[in-house]
Amino acid sequence: MSKTQGRFVSERKRSHLAGSLRANHAGQNVVLMGWVGGRRDHGGLVFIDLRDRDGIVQIVLDPSQAAMAQAKDLRGEYVVAVQGTVRLRPSGMTNKKLATGEVEVEATEVEILSEAATPPFQINDDSVSEILRLKYRYLDIRSERLSKYLRMRHDIVRTVRDFLSNEMFTEIETPILYKSTPEGARDYLVPSRVNQGQFYALPQSPQTLKQLLMIGGMDRYFQIARCFRDEDLRADRQPEFSQIDMEMSFVDQDDIMAVNERLAQVIWKKFRGVDLGPIPRMSFMEAMNRYGCDKPDLRFGLELQDLTNESKGTGFKVFDDVLAKNGVIKGLGVEQAGDLSRAQIDKLVDLAKKAGAKGLIWIKTDAEGKLTSAVSKALPEEKVKAIHKKLCPSGRGLSLVVADTFDTACAALSSLRLHFGRELKLIDETQDKFLWVVDFPLFEYDVEGGRWAARHHPFTSPQNQHMDILKNGEDKRYGESLAKAYDLVCNGHEIGGGSVRIHRSDLQAAMFKALGFTLEDAKDKFGFFMEALQYGTPPHAGIAWGVDRLTMILCRTDAIRDVIAFPKTAKATDLMADAPSQVSRDQLIELGIRLAPGVGETAAASPAPTDIKA
Repeated sequence: MSKTQGRFVSERKRSHLAGSLRANHAGQNVVLMGWVGGRRDHGGLVFIDLRDRDGIVQIVLDPSQAAMAQAKDLRGEYVVAVQGTVRLRPSGMTNKKLATGEVEVEATEVEILSEAATPPFQINDDSVSEILRLKYRYLDIRSERLSKYLRMRHDIVRTVRDFLSNEMFTEIETPILYKSTPEGARDYLVPSRVNQGQFYALPQSPQTLKQLLMIGGMDRYFQIARCFRDEDLRADRQPEFSQIDMEMSFVDQDDIMAVNERLAQVIWKKFRGVDLGPIPRMSFMEAMNRYGCDKPDLRFGLELQDLTNESKGTGFKVFDDVLAKNGVIKGLGVEQAGDLSRAQIDKLVDLAKKAGAKGLIWIKTDAEGKLTSAVSKALPEEKVKAIHKKLCPSGRGLSLVVADTFDTACAALSSLRLHFGRELKLIDETQDKFLWVVDFPLFEYDVEGGRWAARHHPFTSPQNQHMDILKNGEDKRYGESLAKAYDLVCNGHEIGGGSVRIHRSDLQAAMFKALGFTLEDAKDKFGFFMEALQYGTPPHAGIAWGVDRLTMILCRTDAIRDVIAFPKTAKATDLMADAPSQVSRDQLIELGIRLAPGVGETAAASPAPTDIKA
């Protein structure tokens, strides 16, 4: 057994993947290549688990044979090539946990292709900390879990490409180095060496570019687009991500939703084996009122209730003050939670406050029928009972009430609803629930900025009945305007979002004006786009699906990092490559950049490294 590359690879090619061998391969001569996943000495024989991307198969080696005299040198994660004969395992020795558990390979020749240092953790050990696995991501990718997820991601993208190609879409790449534009998250900026003092931006999405393709007559475009957003991260968000980006000409809202509904049906049929059927629709306001958010998880109940009528005329200052300011009083009943302790309820109060609420009112009835409340001294007993009865019709359970602005009350109660869905195991993990959320507001008011902002983005069309509000600049009615926008929601995740676009230059100019852009600002940021709209723009609409989020759902994992080959941490760092990193002064000078005092001093004072030491 040679430790240097011999006839394998150059002369003897791999004939099978390790995980593909079954009982029907018995008697066949095979050549396998992969990693040593485990090694066991049994008397005169050595057994190794040979692992490749397809799975594991057991190899039997006899060190007494000249061709395998150095079998004792094999160690974990060595890369080896094996030639041998597939045979059925002896009776009673099969391994039902392995797909290849009925067979083993009796080796006739083995070659070490590459030795390996002792790894910092065992591959497929789920107890290893995520920090360590991210540091050695290339080792974690060898695990069955990540390998399966990444291959599934490939299959999903291939399915999408096939579907859209059959629907007459053309795949077109758009630039990564592009122009910085306002709205949305912060841009990642890239300094230009050739044009010092000027910057490119990495695209948050190919929004204007795909609309320009419609103006260019491409009719139907798609792209698996890389996008970048400099924003705070969550479990289902990364600073760089991929999206299934598409745009269609000569369509309205129902047309593009129909295409994407068929796409969802094809994906779920292939990867879940289920027929989705028609996807229900719900307005934004209905979703907010019933579930407290615009991407509700419909796999369990616990709907919110309006308590305005029950709260009027109580003399309770908290209720009276909120109602006087046009706020709302909403509640959530959890009939399974009547026996929660005061300490547990205090944690719920903290959760509501974290979501923005000033406080949380609770009423509960335990298993013995005893009613207690945080406001029993401030509210008449009949009012407390009326609220509790509405939220918990059985008379048993926990009632939670938030009095605040509409958005804050919804956010707090939505957070509590999801908490109980998880804690009480109310979520049916065996099924997926889809929903189209429609009739979004066109605008939302930015209190801090003192102006109206686009709820979706500045290129979204108003609904037909609200066109004149925008066209005539009726700013007092902007809050009434609804958008031709739509989100595709699955299991509480927004997996796709889009809108019908504004295709008239006068309406687009009115939108920029409504958002507070001066004529000069609009020309500076979007002059090229505004000019393009004047040369004949078809009605068009688009949508983008999150590839990472879609794959996360189909892989039944709750962390988006699991389905990305080389992800970032919650602080947007790459632990494996140690990025972002400092750069040398020479590089900064070349770009015409000077750092602020105290920023990157070590980098600015250090020369660029000339070599990399092992």
